Amino acid sequence: MSSKLFAVIAGAGTGTGRAAALRFSKAYPVVLMARKPGSYQDTVSEINQAGGKAVGISADVTDTQSMGHAFDAIKKELPDFKLAAAVYNVASGYMIKPFLELKPEDLDSSLSGSARGLFNFAQKTIPLLLDAVPESEHSPTLLITGATASLRGSAKFGALAAGMFARRGLAQSLAREFHPQGVHIAHSIIDGLIDVPRTKAYATNDGVEDGKLKPEAIAESYWYLHTQPRSAFTQELDLRPYVERF
Repeated sequence: MSSKLFAVIAGAGTGTGRAAALRFSKAYPVVLMARKPGSYQDTVSEINQAGGKAVGISADVTDTQSMGHAFDAIKKELPDFKLAAAVYNVASGYMIKPFLELKPEDLDSSLSGSARGLFNFAQKTIPLLLDAVPESEHSPTLLITGATASLRGSAKFGALAAGMFARRGLAQSLAREFHPQGVHIAHSIIDGLIDVPRTKAYATNDGVEDGKLKPEAIAESYWYLHTQPRSAFTQELDLRPYVERF
């Protein structure tokens, strides 16, 4: 484990956020960020008990002041550490609702978590990633979780698609600006249902084995993106179960 580099995961609840924290903790101290301590406490304890180092911080990515306090706390917890990897895994605006039943606040909620939250997180992490370029073994990386709705707006998913399209557009813009400066920005489209406790009741893809995305497999793909040589950066990766239609 490097004594001078760390990773931060925003949206570190069950599923992809937890799996990413566990995977990156094999190489770095990790900071798990979520609105409520209950989202990250178990994972923080598991990493620390296994001999790694994890810190949990409660923060609202959509609130600029909250993010400022969060990164001040990180600096106190990990003085002199530089940021090797940042993961934006915040869920936002998921609802299935006919368009004419949507309210303006539904759209605002989706755009806030998907675009404003990423905007705030990127403004805090990118300067730290740039600062780590000379010292990081792997190119400092910002990884952004997307969804099927990042590519197409299905019926009754209007609010979600609006936010995820915005997230993807911001990710593309960041990649074009910061790749030449040595910071790897990658957007991942998670095209399918993730295998977490709340999805156990859903028999996706006729219930076949591996018909849902395993969070641990997504995390391995995120680690792969982080370790890519700068001569061959991936800007966008899409992941789905082998039986998923696309």
